[in-house]
Amino acid sequence: MDDELERLAAEASERRLRDRLKVPGSPGYMLQQDTGSSGSTRLLDLSSNDYLGLAGHPAIAEAMREALLTGGAGAGASRLVTGNHPAFGQLEQAVAVWQGCDAALVFANGYMANVGVISAASGRGDAVFSDRLNHASITDGILLSRAEHVRYRHNDMEHLRAQLEKHKHARRKLIVTDAVFSMDGDQAPLRELAELKQEYGAMLMVDEAHSGGVYGQFGEGLCRALGVQDMVDIHMGTFSKAFGVYGAYVCGSQSLIRWLVNKARPLIYSTALPPSVAAGVLKALELVQAGHGRREKLLGSARLFRSALRKAGLAAGEGDSAIIPLIAGTNAEALRISAALEAEGIAAVAIRPPTVPEGTARIRFSLSATHSREELTDAVKTIIRAACPARGGGVC
Repeated sequence: MDDELERLAAEASERRLRDRLKVPGSPGYMLQQDTGSSGSTRLLDLSSNDYLGLAGHPAIAEAMREALLTGGAGAGASRLVTGNHPAFGQLEQAVAVWQGCDAALVFANGYMANVGVISAASGRGDAVFSDRLNHASITDGILLSRAEHVRYRHNDMEHLRAQLEKHKHARRKLIVTDAVFSMDGDQAPLRELAELKQEYGAMLMVDEAHSGGVYGQFGEGLCRALGVQDMVDIHMGTFSKAFGVYGAYVCGSQSLIRWLVNKARPLIYSTALPPSVAAGVLKALELVQAGHGRREKLLGSARLFRSALRKAGLAAGEGDSAIIPLIAGTNAEALRISAALEAEGIAAVAIRPPTVPEGTARIRFSLSATHSREELTDAVKTIIRAACPARGGGVC
């Protein structure tokens, strides 16, 4: 272990935990504990997934407080033992109505949902087709399923078609994709995926972790915004990003949910979420559905932020999502930019392999509806200075 850790450190690949706290009464800001001192630094938070700025919403906190007083701090058991509090059923019914699905099932988090669903929905003799840039939880779910893992080039529908044709005799075929890719911020071609799914008799699973709450009239996600929701067999999303709380959901047919209750190991063998969390999510769902202004502000800010970086000659990615990557290339350069931004009062985390492909280390900016136009305008100027020292170095 020590030898491997030394290698990671030498390659600027070692990860470390750092204490961070939200600044009370200052949405969009955080406190970061200074290493080796008792003080802390106030930073503009451009790394959080709190897209709608609901993580500190007082109505959510109050709903959780009331549930804590009546239901205690934890469920105490798996939902299939004695941990199935009525709050879960209320939340699942509300999510199913919101998504227009027959039924829904709540999981502890998005990682457990993806691992549980994919490993339950596929197995030996099956083939799972996965975009190369899908989240690690999707990859791990496929590995645990023991199905054949077929990776297609990012958003390359011709390559996917060729792979579907090659594996057309698989017992069961499952196509899985992120809706918005977590490290690049671009969208999956969901219409084309739905057409290929129908053509080859496959199932389609879409992970809306970074699009739920952000797209759609009531925040249902990208599938609804594009009108393909009825062609998606397994619809997954999280409550830890735009909702500002914790947990995840899966929507689909009654048969799918019954199957998962009996086959999804992370659900069967894990203690249930605290009921207070379910209560908080239920309140957050109300706020998400009513959050039209927050969504408009977020996406408008993202367009301006991305455009300003690109005009400055920076590689800031495609798309219109709240995730804007600044490709630095090397690990050392990504860490340099991150440190320079922190020194200027901006929290922007360096993302390095294996989270992203080799040679594409980056700063991943993630915007929130709580950020003001002035804050983001000033941040862009700082980012340009940090990424392009004297306009003669860095990633410019």
